[in-house]
Amino acid sequence: MEITLTPKAEKFIGRMIRFNGGTPAHGFRLVVSPGGCSGLSSEFTVEAAPFEGDQIIEANGLRLFLPAESRILLDGATVDFKDTPLESGLAFVTKNAGSCGCSSSGGEHGHDHAHSGPATISLDSIQRKH
Repeated sequence: MEITLTPKAEKFIGRMIRFNGGTPAHGFRLVVSPGGCSGLSSEFTVEAAPFEGDQIIEANGLRLFLPAESRILLDGATVDFKDTPLESGLAFVTKNAGSCGCSSSGGEHGHDHAHSGPATISLDSIQRKH
C-alpha cells in the first residue's frame, strides 16, 4: 500500500492526535468509503489502538489506522490539508477522485460526478472522544 501525506496533512493529523489526548502510540483512524458528492465519504477519529482488521501505516512518527476499504480507496493517494476561505479539511488526490466543492463527511449520497480534483473532508467530521 502506498499513501503520501503532505507536510500540511502530517501537521493536521499530529494536532488532532495531541488535541484528543493521544500519545505517540495513538493513531488517526481514517475511514473512507464511496459516496458523497465528491465520490468519497470519510470520517476520522483518534484511537488508542487499531480496530480488528485495520492496517497500521506509519509516516514520520504518525500512525494511521486504515480499514480494508480505506486502504483500497487510498492506495496511491496523496492526503493533503486545505485551509482556504471556501474549504477547510483533509483533501485526497487520487486518480479516481472528483470534487464538487462540498464536504464528503456528510455529503449527499447517490451523486455520480465526474469532476477532477481533490475530495475534501470538512473539519465538522471530527469526533472527540470523551
